[in-house]
Amino acid sequence: MLKPLTTTLSSSCLGLGVRMHHVYTNQCDLIRSYEGSRFTKTSKGSLHFNSDEQSFSRIGRLKTRCQHQQHVFPNNIAHISADGTHQDQNDVSKATLIWRAIKLPIYSVALVPLTVGGAVAYLQTGLFSARRYMTLLASSVLIITWLNLSNDVYDFDTGADKNKKESVVNLVSSRSGPLIAAYSSLALGFIGLTWASADARNMRSLLLLGCAIFCGYVYQCPPFRLSYQGLGEPLCFAAFGPFATTAFYLLLGSTREIIFVPLTHTVLSASVLVGLTTTLILFCSHFHQVEEDIAVGKMSPLVKMGTERGSMVVKGAVLTLYSLLFGLGLCKALPLTCIVLCALTLPIGKLVVNFVEENHKDKGMIFMAKYYCVRLHALFGAAMTAGLVSARILVK
Repeated sequence: MLKPLTTTLSSSCLGLGVRMHHVYTNQCDLIRSYEGSRFTKTSKGSLHFNSDEQSFSRIGRLKTRCQHQQHVFPNNIAHISADGTHQDQNDVSKATLIWRAIKLPIYSVALVPLTVGGAVAYLQTGLFSARRYMTLLASSVLIITWLNLSNDVYDFDTGADKNKKESVVNLVSSRSGPLIAAYSSLALGFIGLTWASADARNMRSLLLLGCAIFCGYVYQCPPFRLSYQGLGEPLCFAAFGPFATTAFYLLLGSTREIIFVPLTHTVLSASVLVGLTTTLILFCSHFHQVEEDIAVGKMSPLVKMGTERGSMVVKGAVLTLYSLLFGLGLCKALPLTCIVLCALTLPIGKLVVNFVEENHKDKGMIFMAKYYCVRLHALFGAAMTAGLVSARILVK
């Protein structure tokens, strides 16, 4: 029974291009992952194949394990694009690679600290400068562009991005071009931040933003490259949380008449929560590249602890996020409206935890983890902003 079943599955799957993991019979188990297909098992242990679509992803890996023999088909790891579709590494279109290289969803890390900081400033002062906000947003986007481009360049130098087709350096076949664009973006972004600080007459904010940029530099740039020592997450938390969020609060809460804006429990609490959700994005971006990191000596947290323990860290981080949220609400560091609206994001937090727990060993699937974290980051930030603004309006 076993041999015919294995032969049938092998020929059928090779012909149809179905990628398989985990189907069980009473004599052996077949490990599979699939897209657009369904297998059912009868009470007698026979296996039936039902097709819902005409096209399937190409064969990935089929392992047949039994007591006396083992058959292993070639392993051809698939990737998942940012829109959640499976794509083989060799079949990814140029447009998809460009989309991945742009990393548009990641730019939420520029938007959220600024918007939350501005919302806290509005809660405190009732003031909001649209012109200054847009200047800071453009400057922040330029700073994040510097981070992304320089990261691609320096990872190319170490060999970490040698096989990464969506690397900007690999796409344009040039190292100098992206490097020049990176530091040009940094210069323009810093000019914008300096102008905003001068306009608000608040140099404390420029100092905090300088610290945030310094964290980004030592994170990835030589001779520091602290991310290779596993210190990327603390640097990310400090840069986007206490430094950036607090700085934007000071800038958007200051005017020519109100130069000194006090640091409050509210802005410090909000900055901690923003730092946590931002750091979660970075942490989950390591899951699918553990092997590459090991090859170049990059000791990311996932290299040190493994993906299984990493999935437990993600669960702990999400639990910490919402525990802090409710705790800060109880001690009135954050308004009640923030607690209520941020609590509505619990389903996406649960989605992140479940997805990482179920897929942390699947290099193709886990690629999407960081994008789920981006959704949590953006939605949580939007909910906190709405809660802060609503608290001010309700007070009126």
